Amino acid sequence: MRKRTIFSAGVIVVAAGIWLNNSSLLSGRPAGGPVVLAHRGLAQDFDRTNLGSDTCTASRMLPPRHAYLENTIASMDAAFAFGADALELDVHPTTDGKFAVFHDWTVDCRTEGKGETRGHSMAQLKTLDIGYGYTADGGKTFPFRGKGIGMMPSLDEVLAHFPARRFNINVKSNDPREGEALAAWLSRLTPAERGYLSVYGGDKPIAAVKAALPDMHTLSRASLTQCIARYAALGWSGYVPDACRHGTLLIPINIAKWMWGWPNRFLDRMQAVDTQVYLLGPYSGGGFSEGLDDPKLIDQLPDGYSGGISTDALDLVMPVIKARFGRP
Repeated sequence: MRKRTIFSAGVIVVAAGIWLNNSSLLSGRPAGGPVVLAHRGLAQDFDRTNLGSDTCTASRMLPPRHAYLENTIASMDAAFAFGADALELDVHPTTDGKFAVFHDWTVDCRTEGKGETRGHSMAQLKTLDIGYGYTADGGKTFPFRGKGIGMMPSLDEVLAHFPARRFNINVKSNDPREGEALAAWLSRLTPAERGYLSVYGGDKPIAAVKAALPDMHTLSRASLTQCIARYAALGWSGYVPDACRHGTLLIPINIAKWMWGWPNRFLDRMQAVDTQVYLLGPYSGGGFSEGLDDPKLIDQLPDGYSGGISTDALDLVMPVIKARFGRP
């Protein structure tokens, strides 16, 4: 009986120690507001019913809430003015050694052009109308047709226009050669300039970027899976696995609450290993979650939350964030 009592007491002491080690009570992190990552800048929303990887989202646009087209300089300017702290953008290599900032694998959906985006030169892509294919009424009207000519930017144009802004660069393929090419392009930047950037995408190109530029913040499905699984097993001790270091984490809001030390001790640990954390919308299986797009989800953020969130609906969630967290 005495041995059982001692064992039970020991279990209680260990459990209390683990709880205390992961309690935000031990964090000196000041209360603040979330760091906001705007996915593709200010973008047109679309019907997500039965959405597939090749779905032409411009053809199922919802009635416009604003006048901006995703992944353009104008939409990025507007997103930063609206209060975004960082932007996500998509890149494709071009035949003339540039990187085009454009989401789709082909130009067929949004433009009047044809073929794979990477099968064009940057000069050719500049002739296209990226607002050509947007319609909210099944093709009866095209409110942005003729308004997007020449608006597809290159990556160097974006970074020249926003020299000290934070960007998450999405590599759209799983080709390691693309990672190598992007790493070569990024290597021309100073370490300070690369510090504003993060790269994510397929496992192979991201591994190539990380091998060439160990200082880059990166994220792939493999690194995210390894980080979360290993942290779930060992994070109670305060240990941060190598897969979580010097990177970027996109974590669904319904998964984050199960991270050891959530919120502040977890955020402290990730900050200590130079890793950025952004919350996504709830995960329900399949690929990555969508952004934190429903303004009601902002109420689920912890009080004083100073980690990041990623959203596709900046114009909807930013007013709620400003009201709740007192952000300017």
